[in-house]
Amino acid sequence: MYKFNISYIISTRNRLPFLKITLEKLIDILQNDEEIVVIDGNSTDGSKEYLDNLFERKKIHQYISEPDENQAHGWNKAMLLARGILIKKIIDDDVFEYNAIRKCADFMLQNPNYDLCISNSLTANLLDSITISKNTRLNEFKHWRKGVTKSFSFSDVYLLIRRNALSKTGLFNTQFVMMDWEFSLRASYLQCKIVYYTGYTAMSVNTPGNITSKVSKETLKKEGEIGILAYEYEGDNSNISIYSKLKIKIGKIVYKRSENSKNQSINFSEVYPNLYKTLEETEFQSDKNFIVDV
Repeated sequence: MYKFNISYIISTRNRLPFLKITLEKLIDILQNDEEIVVIDGNSTDGSKEYLDNLFERKKIHQYISEPDENQAHGWNKAMLLARGILIKKIIDDDVFEYNAIRKCADFMLQNPNYDLCISNSLTANLLDSITISKNTRLNEFKHWRKGVTKSFSFSDVYLLIRRNALSKTGLFNTQFVMMDWEFSLRASYLQCKIVYYTGYTAMSVNTPGNITSKVSKETLKKEGEIGILAYEYEGDNSNISIYSKLKIKIGKIVYKRSENSKNQSINFSEVYPNLYKTLEETEFQSDKNFIVDV
């Protein structure tokens, strides 16, 4: 049934500078038991032609370019195409530590009763890449495992999903902008088996023009209210997780600064290698344990 151990899935639209960095890195380190699935939302910035070329050269395994209804729609297409035992989202402007991801994958492959794996992460701002913060959901995970809370939120940047667990969790909700937030509440509320890796598998990079940076306060409030009602979500002292609020706040700051700094150029070839190096060093220095019971 499965042809690969890991399916790396990407959904993108008009993000060519980021896409090139992310895909070239992934293609360079890809292993024989892994595949790359790309969904392009009918880009007009050259991404489609770039991806056409990669597909023709057999650098990516599956590829579709067509309009999407929204970001959840694009990601759902990719998950349905995935042929791996495990699915790892690769967001085009974020940074990933593939050795750590494979370590988590090995745990999942050796322990087939686990549905999801999450981890610690880093957050960086593209316009201020020197300032990097650490993020953890370990306490929230522990409270959930102890039954103190019915659900808890986590990001999809570090999420590793067992493909056959989708029959339990369902796909991403196409009605939500904060689709990873809703998915995390749903999966935890349904008591999916989740393992927590205390290392660092990913870095969320806040960039100009991303979906998160455009989320309105009204949408945030509405989705927070739905989370409370549907998943008995108690929040992190708020109607929506602190992590999600911080992600949106930083995204808006980055977006505003980029609008007001049109002459400011970003040297991607310099910034991103440094971000990858920082993530790699942070992962190397971490304790790297798998937490299943608390």
